[in-house]
Amino acid sequence: MNTSDFHSQSKATLNTSEGTIGYCDLSVIEDALPTSLDKLPFSIRVLFENVLRHATGDLVRDTDLLNILRWKPDSTPNQEFPFMPERVLLQDFTGVPAVVDLAALRSAISRMGGDPNKINPLVPADLVIDHSVQVDHFGSSEAFQKNVQREVERNQERYALLQWAQNTFSNFRVVPPGTGIVHQVNLEYLATVIAVRDGIAFPDTLVGTDSHTTMINGLSVLGWGVGGIEAEAVLLGQPYYMQMPEVVGLRLTGNLPEGSTATDLVLTITQLLRAHGVVEKFVEFFGPGLARLPLTDRATIANMAPEYGATVGFFPIDDETIRYLKVTGRKPYQIDLVERYAKTQGLFYSDASREPIYSQTLELDMGTIEPSLAGPRRPQERVTLDQVKPSFLAAMDVPVDTAPVTLSIGEQSASVNHGIVAIAAITSCTNTSNPSVMVGAGLLAKKAAERGLSRQPWVKTSMAPGSKVVTDYLEDAGLTPYLDRLGFDLVGYGCTTCIGNSGPLPDPVAQAIDSHDLIATAVLSGNRNFEGRIHPQVKANYLASPLLVVAYALAGRIDIDLTKDPLGHDDSGAPVYLREVWPTQEEISRVITGSVKPEAFLKSYGDVFSGDSTWGALEVPDGDQYNWSNVSSYVREVPFFQDLPTDPPALQDITGARVLVSLGDSVTTDHISPAGSIPANAPAGQYLKSLGVEQRDFNTFGARRGNHEVMKRGTFGNPRLRNKLVDGQEGDWTLHQPSGDKIRIYDASTRYREESVPLIVLAGKEYGAGSSRDWAAKGPNLLGIRATIAVSYERIHRSNLVGMGILPLQFNQSENSETLGLTGRESFDISGISSGLKPGGLVRITARRDDGTEVSFTAIARIDTVVEMDYYHQGGVLQTVLRRMLRDNPDHDQ
Repeated sequence: MNTSDFHSQSKATLNTSEGTIGYCDLSVIEDALPTSLDKLPFSIRVLFENVLRHATGDLVRDTDLLNILRWKPDSTPNQEFPFMPERVLLQDFTGVPAVVDLAALRSAISRMGGDPNKINPLVPADLVIDHSVQVDHFGSSEAFQKNVQREVERNQERYALLQWAQNTFSNFRVVPPGTGIVHQVNLEYLATVIAVRDGIAFPDTLVGTDSHTTMINGLSVLGWGVGGIEAEAVLLGQPYYMQMPEVVGLRLTGNLPEGSTATDLVLTITQLLRAHGVVEKFVEFFGPGLARLPLTDRATIANMAPEYGATVGFFPIDDETIRYLKVTGRKPYQIDLVERYAKTQGLFYSDASREPIYSQTLELDMGTIEPSLAGPRRPQERVTLDQVKPSFLAAMDVPVDTAPVTLSIGEQSASVNHGIVAIAAITSCTNTSNPSVMVGAGLLAKKAAERGLSRQPWVKTSMAPGSKVVTDYLEDAGLTPYLDRLGFDLVGYGCTTCIGNSGPLPDPVAQAIDSHDLIATAVLSGNRNFEGRIHPQVKANYLASPLLVVAYALAGRIDIDLTKDPLGHDDSGAPVYLREVWPTQEEISRVITGSVKPEAFLKSYGDVFSGDSTWGALEVPDGDQYNWSNVSSYVREVPFFQDLPTDPPALQDITGARVLVSLGDSVTTDHISPAGSIPANAPAGQYLKSLGVEQRDFNTFGARRGNHEVMKRGTFGNPRLRNKLVDGQEGDWTLHQPSGDKIRIYDASTRYREESVPLIVLAGKEYGAGSSRDWAAKGPNLLGIRATIAVSYERIHRSNLVGMGILPLQFNQSENSETLGLTGRESFDISGISSGLKPGGLVRITARRDDGTEVSFTAIARIDTVVEMDYYHQGGVLQTVLRRMLRDNPDHDQ
């Protein structure tokens, strides 16, 4: 039986509360499976349904379904297949460059004689503007309005571009700024769990241009982050090609103990799974503990799949899924459809369900969870609350016997030292979607304020919820005044601190840090704490629950044991301890029951796409092609498709290449493609000055991603980047070879280009961890980098490199730059590209030293699929799509 037979035989009907609809019955594939359907992981069943439904012989070939039906839990991934996501989710940092690319494709296809209207999203896409608000103002009732006003002033051109896209492209919606964080909006409103299109019901699936798209797996919707380039290809109707994954099952048992939170649980899971190794694998949660885990806790866990390295952390549909749909105000028909469809298709999990067979199975007793933080540099660096002080002192090599620094803030005088908490931020999609920790923070603030405690004057405090629902239930519970009293006033609805939009520190604090080289810290309820991400003046960053964020704002320092030392003293001078103001689970539950209601969700999302008067008053360009400006500092036509030949040139070996940067382990996309503030004295800052942009209007790298001239100058511009070529000096410095001149990385790349010298990167383990940034691949492409050689790659970054025509190579096992004696000063030849390069094949690399000696070794081409091989040959994913569209339109000019 071929796939078209399976597809035709799978057509079935389902009775719903509003009539009969169609669906693809999974039971028709039962006999073709090596094991029974009800023994398969639920996430694999969703993948099977997706391929079965699209198995019409067009984009999904006859062999695709047959190949993946051979999947077994103990098999090594070796079968690629076309996954057809039902929608695409974007945020503005990644969405703006995606729109720029689509607009540039329209310009390119028009120049080449094709129809620009062919460049149009074929898959529904939602873009939520949530990454642009910065914490310029804080600690006052006016902070929100002032930050929003400043946001619009900075970003009018970007927002006009997005409105143009919404007006011009079909299947493209924009959620205006000031609404919420993309993943929380997705969880609370956009996701359907089971969707219906053209009378056919199917599981809601998606890919997103933000790595934390995985949060939606807490609502049983299969989705994950991909590179912006791949997402654009999906938008244009191309499948997302992937290999059938291994699935690690994590059995949850027990209950969270008193004093522990969902944040502590997810930090423990992150540490556990990162240590086990789940990169490029699915993780699926099951077990008796699931019934005692609220959906918002599940979303917190699913959100951080990128931090533990998995593609997804999936929770199957169960009674808690249905309860959450009711609480968030979904329509009764939709809720009924989800339950009926899931039970009919074997996608509903209950105590009676057979335990699936997983590739590996782990277990975690939630009763063992302890209050924790993660830091100072990586999300998996979990440390229990009582060990924060010694771990900070050791990790940061804090100098001893340093004299305190006195600073004046307003009318207050304070004494600070290393370990100062400069930022305490309740922010990020990870926790602000979860009422248990948000209400907990409000109750802790109430108890602390009633005891007379206040935040330390040097701490920059902020609260940026993921949706307006959060402020509604905090106000309804009477907790907002206490958060405000401690400085946690509303600053905006967006990612803020977690993405690097923390804004400037108060001048006295900034000056004290710089003048005395203080090791300052940030405590945030986020998911990312990589070096240089949160704030350039803050060297140590800790992830924590919103409750602990409030606690550290009161303490004002990280080198404290909050299990023993007081948070502060009351009006009578008596010490106040954390345990005395910590709310009980019963207290938190009582407030949630009384305050988190469907009406709040219906109110917040009733008119979600309209925006305010400022949004409606923007001057928006018209026309089916974007009118590019050569003087714009925000939006420029990318050069990737200009002068593109109709046919791709033959692949060539790389000869005479030089190393632009030589890097160690755990280099993140934050190191490669910064998102935070733009330094005035760096190449990107100098470029903006040349355009007449004042420093106060620089905005951030993230906001400038629509201008490739800014981004390529910021590539490898992280202030904490350590390039071995300059003996580990921090910042964007390198050595030009063979001159040995120490210059900026951007300046070196310009010089190499003038000399016609190709460039490569040397790297260690986990190269490209972190956010799914397309500019972490686009920037290196524009710098002239042709290949990277690393010990290992994070999933999204590797595919992004291929998608930009950069060859990702991997050292053979037990080899790296050090074992091979590579200094990065050699000249490199890479052969085997022009003659028979295949997915997973070997290339020969010869590194030639200045004295004429050589070291020769092989490396693995991390082009993992045949489709990726075509992308690499074409020069990138979008070049492939453009040429395919031109082939489908034979009347274009050659």
